[in-house]
Amino acid sequence: MPTPEAQAIIDALQLQPHPIEGGYFRETYRSAGTVPDAELPAGYRGKGPRSLGTAIYYLLTRETFSEMHRLPTEEVFHVYLGGPARMLQIDPDGTHREVILGTDVLAGQQPQVVVPPNVWQGTLLEPGVEFILVGATMAPGFDYADYEQGRRADLVARFPQAAALIEKLTRV
Repeated sequence: MPTPEAQAIIDALQLQPHPIEGGYFRETYRSAGTVPDAELPAGYRGKGPRSLGTAIYYLLTRETFSEMHRLPTEEVFHVYLGGPARMLQIDPDGTHREVILGTDVLAGQQPQVVVPPNVWQGTLLEPGVEFILVGATMAPGFDYADYEQGRRADLVARFPQAAALIEKLTRV
């Protein structure tokens, strides 16, 4: 159950449980313009046209996390409230890094984070934190057809150096 403050934000922003990733979200913008399938980069082709861009609110609580997943385009996160949260990013070559999303830039937290295309990502709150509210923008826009869910056994086998965090950031 979200804390009273997190629930108040969920209610005020009309957030809904994310159907796949975890956490709460609401799409706030979807460009009316689209990119035809034939004009999209190879990682998108054959799945139909894409919106030029999208934006969402995304909130994590103590009970939720953003599961490991990857997308074929950059995803830009902007921290609005709460936090900090720890994001694991794993590049296709296996290089991994942990990024702390938050507003305390003097403590090394990052209020804006870009996840490169085809990079595995997952996020969870730091211990003792009640929630974090971020925005996420993408161009081309987000489409569920592009979402690839990370599977624990596969990711741990491929990236054993990040196994402890992968286990916390996967459901299957």
